[in-house]
Amino acid sequence: MSGAAHDFGFEHVPETDQSFENALAKARAGERLTVDDGVELITTGTDREGIDPERKELVLEAADRRRAEVVGNDVTFVANLNNNVTTACNTGCLFCNFKNTAHLFEADSDADHGGFTKTPAESRDIVADAVEMGIYEVTSVSGLHPALVLDEEHREILEAYDNPAAEVNYKPPEAYDTDPASYAEQLSAMSAAGAHVHSMTPEEAHHAKRGTDWSYEEVYRRLADAGLASAPGTAAEILVPEVREVICPGKIGTDEWVAGIEGAMEADLDVTATIMYGHVETEKHRVLHLDVIRDLQDRYGGITEFVPLSFIHQNTPLYDRGLVTGGASDDEDELMVAVARLYLDNVDHIQSSWVKFGNAKALKLLNCGADDLMGTILSEEITKRAGGGFGEFRSFDDYVDMITAIGRRPVERSTDYRTRRPIDPDDGPHGPTLGPRADGTPLLDGRRDPATADD
Repeated sequence: MSGAAHDFGFEHVPETDQSFENALAKARAGERLTVDDGVELITTGTDREGIDPERKELVLEAADRRRAEVVGNDVTFVANLNNNVTTACNTGCLFCNFKNTAHLFEADSDADHGGFTKTPAESRDIVADAVEMGIYEVTSVSGLHPALVLDEEHREILEAYDNPAAEVNYKPPEAYDTDPASYAEQLSAMSAAGAHVHSMTPEEAHHAKRGTDWSYEEVYRRLADAGLASAPGTAAEILVPEVREVICPGKIGTDEWVAGIEGAMEADLDVTATIMYGHVETEKHRVLHLDVIRDLQDRYGGITEFVPLSFIHQNTPLYDRGLVTGGASDDEDELMVAVARLYLDNVDHIQSSWVKFGNAKALKLLNCGADDLMGTILSEEITKRAGGGFGEFRSFDDYVDMITAIGRRPVERSTDYRTRRPIDPDDGPHGPTLGPRADGTPLLDGRRDPATADD
């Protein structure tokens, strides 16, 4: 376990009857890996204590070779904006410092908090301004505000309960200082200027169907009608029940998360998949999580990318309560990306995150099996509030400089990867061209200097 400060008595521990050498041979040959194979690779062998540096390099080399075979030398990125609607949430996840307890947002509360709730009009204006600059994707992941509903039909159903606050976590908009309206209204507002809206995790979809017998497919179809274009597979954390019971007992379980992602794909939406690792879980939990994702992709085929999210421990309840002493090590981050590439033989794209890692380490992970470098991100509240310190923006010129520095080709992409534009490093300055208002002008040109990383 990465930074775990306790023995949680987990059933799933990194012990196998496989050998590291056999697992590596299978990975090199392109054979489908078993969970035991994955455990041997991600631990660099359960026959040894700690991570063996020579074995680690062999795993990274195999993953980088597989990356080149699958996607070549392109490194992709997208011109995007984060527009999270609210931090109000009562779920109480121990790894999270993004949310604020929802009662702090009530109209009769005089508590001072750093949270926010945006109206649909505010979301519309924020996204419209970004689209004018060339942005074409907006990502939105929010807290589970008790007043947020799918649509007005959903609100009527919830208000009919005898005690909606206790029974279905619902309070009317007038109870709060700002009305978040409905998911449908927020999505309509964010899509109005032509941006691709990537939003509504399975956790949010569950919130959007609470108190009803609606299926996830029906919910996602309604959301798509309102403006949703694809769904992020966040809220996954670790898809093993015994880990979720420790870090997020108030969240939906593994089976419910899987059902939500299935519903999104049944509604003909592309989805992504994630893992949030480096806290209390064991290496076997990480591989079991990968197995869930691979099975989903085998059955549906709608996962466009896999995003490893290394736990940022500062300012989180897990750290404050002494349950963890830190996050994943550099070696663990590299092996997580590498084994994801080798294990997920049906997912083409693996993402590296400069928000989580900073420029230098994010580039290193591109040589460990990753091929995508996220997006420009004009705001990134979640990692920042948890203690991340690597800035909130990367320009196209930043991307071109970083990617060419490691000998790879920079490629602007659409959210779904179906549209791609290779960028000539010598033809600068560089800006997006794939958006409804994008014409190649650099983002934020003349508006403000982009933030820089503390690398």
